[in-house]
Amino acid sequence: MSGHDERAGFVDALGDILASWHLPRATGRIYGALLLRDAPATFDELRAELGLSAGAVSTGVRGLVSWGLARTIPQPGSRRLLIEAAGGFEQLLAASHERTRAFIAVLRSGARLVDGDAAAARLDDVSGLFEAYVDAGERMLEARRGAETAAGRPEIPLVE
Repeated sequence: MSGHDERAGFVDALGDILASWHLPRATGRIYGALLLRDAPATFDELRAELGLSAGAVSTGVRGLVSWGLARTIPQPGSRRLLIEAAGGFEQLLAASHERTRAFIAVLRSGARLVDGDAAAARLDDVSGLFEAYVDAGERMLEARRGAETAAGRPEIPLVE
C-alpha cells in the first residue's frame, strides 16, 4: 500500500470512528487530515484533499473548533483562515469535562423534581457516575502534566 493510500485509510478510519460517535464522517476525516499535517491548511486545501464540499469543510471545522480539537488562524488583511489540529488528548479531555460538568449540573437540578426515592436514587447514581468520570480524568491529566514537567517538557495549558 502506498503512503498516499495509507494516509487516505487513516483519514477514512478516523471519519468512520467519529461517525460511530454520531458526528459527521466528514468532521472525522478533516480531523484526520489535520493531524497528519505539519502546517495548517486552508479550507480549499482540505476541500480538494478530501473531496468534500465547502459546506462540509466549514461545518466540520466549526465542530472541531467547538470540541477544542482544531483552531483557526486569521490571516492579516484577508478573510481567509488557516486551520490546524489543536493540542491533543488534553484538549479533548478538557472539552469533554466541560460538557460533562454542564450535563451533571442539569442532572443535579432535577433532584428536586423526582417522583420518589427510586427516581432520586437513579438520578443520583447517574450524576455520581459522571462526576467520577470527570474526577478520574482530572487526576489522569494532573499525573500526565506532572510527568511532562518532571521530564523537562513544557506544560501545555488547558482551555477550560
